[in-house]
Amino acid sequence: LKKRKTIENIKQKKNPIICLTAYTKPIAQIVDDFADIILVGDSVGPVLYGYKTTREVSIDIMINHGKAVVSSTNKAFIVIDMPFGTYENSKETAFNNAKKIIDETGANAIKLEGGGKKIAETVKYLVSKNILVVGHLGGLPQSIKEGESFKIYGRTDKEKRQINKNLTLLEDAGVSAIVIESTIGSLAKQISEKSKIPTIGIGASRFCSGQILVTEDIIGLSNFDAKFLKKFCDLNKIIRNAVKLFADDVRKKKYPQTFHEYK
Repeated sequence: LKKRKTIENIKQKKNPIICLTAYTKPIAQIVDDFADIILVGDSVGPVLYGYKTTREVSIDIMINHGKAVVSSTNKAFIVIDMPFGTYENSKETAFNNAKKIIDETGANAIKLEGGGKKIAETVKYLVSKNILVVGHLGGLPQSIKEGESFKIYGRTDKEKRQINKNLTLLEDAGVSAIVIESTIGSLAKQISEKSKIPTIGIGASRFCSGQILVTEDIIGLSNFDAKFLKKFCDLNKIIRNAVKLFADDVRKKKYPQTFHEYK
């Protein structure tokens, strides 16, 4: 029987919260041994499908990858991103899509981007219907259109006021945790100290309650690069070398050998 971490377990942690993405069975099985939270992120679009932005990702894509991750893990708390266009129009539409994601994948929670009164009302409605919600403030990938560059959030007084206001709105609406993305360190520190719920940073300083990165980025399997990213190995190089050795062996007729044949 699977005994997953709950959001209550995670909130009580004294050590920083470990959060990583997974979209596939092989990665999910590895990450499950180390992460408190696994996010099936809409970053799957650019990372696995080559999409220019996360806005191209469909609910069916999220559900398929969500199923793969949930079925191949036992320990981590699983959160699935609600893709662009599935929650912004009305709280009823958001609920129908969130319920579909949870029911079809078995995930523990959904994540949606942004603050403001309308998003807060949607969050409150979802929580009232027993759906756990993770918020997302600061840099918002779904707001970036093709060709636009990613900006750092919180350098103006207006942005600082906005993120503090949105934090309060989301907390009051009942979010379980908040991802803070691409936000200047001093603001991320202030938010984390003020927040009543866990803050999970990505490019948002060491002061958050936990950290999240895209797994393919930290293992060097993607071409993504950013100031906040630390690559812990270069899997791209390792795979290229293995593929080259295979190609060389086949070309030189060193593979397959007799002992690789069935008798």
